[in-house]
Amino acid sequence: MPYELIAILMFSTMMLMLLTGQRVFGAIGFVAVVAALLLWGDRGGYDLGFSAAMKLMKWYPLLTLPMFIFMGYVLSESRIADDLYRMFHVWMGRLKGGLAIGTILLMVLISAMNGLSVAGMAIGATIALPELLKRGYDKRMVTGVVQAGSSLGILVPPSVVLVLYAMIARQPVGQLWLAGIVPGLMMAAMFVIYIVIRCRWQPELGPALAPEERDVPRAEKLRLLRAGLLPLGIFAVMMVPFVNGWTSLVESSAIGALAAFLAAVFKGRMTWEVFETSVRSTLGITCMFMWIILAALAFGAVFDGLGAVRAIEALFTERLDLNPWVILILMQLSFIVMGTFLDDTAMLVIVAPLYVPLVAELGFDLIWYGVLYTITTQIAYMTPPFGYNLFLMRAMAPPEIALSDIYRSIIPFVLVMATALAIVMAVPEIATWLPDYVYGLNE
Repeated sequence: MPYELIAILMFSTMMLMLLTGQRVFGAIGFVAVVAALLLWGDRGGYDLGFSAAMKLMKWYPLLTLPMFIFMGYVLSESRIADDLYRMFHVWMGRLKGGLAIGTILLMVLISAMNGLSVAGMAIGATIALPELLKRGYDKRMVTGVVQAGSSLGILVPPSVVLVLYAMIARQPVGQLWLAGIVPGLMMAAMFVIYIVIRCRWQPELGPALAPEERDVPRAEKLRLLRAGLLPLGIFAVMMVPFVNGWTSLVESSAIGALAAFLAAVFKGRMTWEVFETSVRSTLGITCMFMWIILAALAFGAVFDGLGAVRAIEALFTERLDLNPWVILILMQLSFIVMGTFLDDTAMLVIVAPLYVPLVAELGFDLIWYGVLYTITTQIAYMTPPFGYNLFLMRAMAPPEIALSDIYRSIIPFVLVMATALAIVMAVPEIATWLPDYVYGLNE
């Protein structure tokens, strides 16, 4: 059987298993190991899984994964996110659309606390959304605000998904995180600009707070400011030593986890229940990601052995004679299609063994491509009819918000994100400048 046909059979079998509801790591790992056994016999098949496991265990930066996840859960479970929203509520309530702007800023800080978009969605839907609706904000606009803000979770460091990409693409995690900062902040600024313009044009969509709600004593405002800036201080304590080259990435992640723990203790919120929930959640998510990475490495090794990457490259560049940029755009479009029924980690694991080597062969920067991947997958998450985030929001939203409201709410924000994606594609330096500068200083 030709190797090209074997590769197509592997890919279609894996997709079929995923569509039947199998776990991502189970479907991918099963196809990889069975294909290896059939192709290279007992010894080759067993060695493939074993070597993938050893490669995973020897990857030192993987230690950052549980550290950052623990940091995020401690700050979330100890209700420090509540303090953040209360701070934005008081300080920005005078502006039309001010609470919606505050929600976007809250999401940026939540992203710096926990590199998972689901965490931002959960906090936004449970804390911000009821407050916005209670104060007369348009339900469609604020639903879009929460979904768009949560998309920053896998772009602003410490992004857990970029750790996974770094492992598969064999790129430095630190450079990828730094590459995500400027595009992530740029996208947040674009969301804020849209809200300001929209609420100035249609003030009824985001009314300012009533005077009796926003007239808070100055001492209370300052107290809330101190409480709200605490996560930002933790982020600075963690990232400044790393950016200046004083600590390694793993050491910085340990500093962040310890600082979050001590902050919760100092505020009197580190109960046994908070600690147990944080540890259990950290263990569960870390193990899930490790299984996914292990399956991805095994699957990628089989594809490398088959020469599937070289075959696809020859198809696009020699037989079809496509321009490298056309190939890149087709890749991004495929992410949007897959995002209608797969999550970001599944998309990455499925196509990374094919796309990452092809991107390198086409002469594109893999750090820059990692940023393009994260933006594109978040657009896919929010694209009807089956976007992952749309149904997640439906599960968390109050009963008065219908699925049709959720679909319509996201249209302007998807357009904003598509514009941001086009800007980063047209000007790669937006993503590559900061890692080049920081790592250039540290050399």
